[in-house]
Amino acid sequence: MRNKMKITAKEEQAWPALVPKLRFPEFRKAALRSVLLGDVTEEGRARNGHKHLVTSVMGVTKADGIVPMEARLIAADIARYKLVQHDWFAYNPMRLNIGSIARWRGQNEILVSPDYVVFKCLTESESGIAPGFLDHFRQTKTWEEFVTEGGDGSVRIRIYYKDIARVALVLPPFPEQQKIAECLSSVDELLAAQARKVDALKTHKKGLMQQLFPREGETQPRFRFPEFQNAGEWKPQRLSGLIDLISGMHLSPDDYSTVGEVPYFTGPSDFANDRSKVTKWTKRTANVSQAEDTLITVKGSGVGEIWYTTLPEVAMGRQLMAVHSKNGSSRFMFQFLLTKRSRFEDLGSGNLIPGLSRAVILELEACFPSPAEQQRIATCLTTLDALITAEIQKHEALKIHKKGLMQQLFPSSEEYEP
Repeated sequence: MRNKMKITAKEEQAWPALVPKLRFPEFRKAALRSVLLGDVTEEGRARNGHKHLVTSVMGVTKADGIVPMEARLIAADIARYKLVQHDWFAYNPMRLNIGSIARWRGQNEILVSPDYVVFKCLTESESGIAPGFLDHFRQTKTWEEFVTEGGDGSVRIRIYYKDIARVALVLPPFPEQQKIAECLSSVDELLAAQARKVDALKTHKKGLMQQLFPREGETQPRFRFPEFQNAGEWKPQRLSGLIDLISGMHLSPDDYSTVGEVPYFTGPSDFANDRSKVTKWTKRTANVSQAEDTLITVKGSGVGEIWYTTLPEVAMGRQLMAVHSKNGSSRFMFQFLLTKRSRFEDLGSGNLIPGLSRAVILELEACFPSPAEQQRIATCLTTLDALITAEIQKHEALKIHKKGLMQQLFPSSEEYEP
């Protein structure tokens, strides 16, 4: 398949202007220009004794963007490092992938490794490109395809400035670029605020659980609901007396498919309580979990991962076990097991092949309250879980909203077949 992101200067004149599906009213009649990225950007160079004050040496990571570089990574010949100014872009060409090009938003100048590619947007005239517009353009499918595919369809290993200079894009007038950038940045701010809200709720729940469950070696939690403050100490018990533990059973690929009677889970990637999201199905088997059981990953990657299932039945692979509460609250048992997740992870990773035995789970001893107090604690934490889930869904909805906006504000090359 022809790589539509790379065209020669001769081809550029024949490349039609792709009109975005969504434009702000005041710009609907404004002309669009087909350009190469090299026409509206300029590569930066080594500072070569640049005398401006530079506050720090930085690096670029996919997750965090531009961050301080570790001292051990700073070479002695720092004079060769490249200067980066406000609104310039930088990346490591040796391991570039979508998201690892970062825009420097600070007002001060910084330095990056001489191995990095540095470039700036030409903004001196109406024919230039706004840094904010380019910052959002690099999050589009058009840019992702360019980054992940070579000209021959292979995966890119290195991308230098000469490569990105050949990326073709449709450019609206500079004021429209700025408005697009402001619009999408406002959505980014909402996304960031929603993510902080989710993180705050998760932190709140973690702190609450530390208060609602006794510390190691103690028989009472630090916080108890008023009606249980005089209920006495929690009683130490082994899990073997409180639960039934059902082991999973390996199925061959011929025994499951995309349709069937019962969902088939083989690991954390399958965990879902929505039947429409289940990808593997099988016939009814003896080794199944029931609704309100807790699934524990006991083998392979993800050892210690825990899931509360509300599906009527789930057939489990040998990587999973199901905890079924005999008498107490099943949701309390789930929350209790969450407090032991890091312990399960440590125990599992201590083996040559990560895994937990039945004995490790059944012989676990801890203090437990009365069934009534279990239910009270479970109700509190379950309500908080529901709130966290609702806020996560809002965050996902915002991401979908932004993706839809991007698709309409940036025309896609898929709309045109030369």
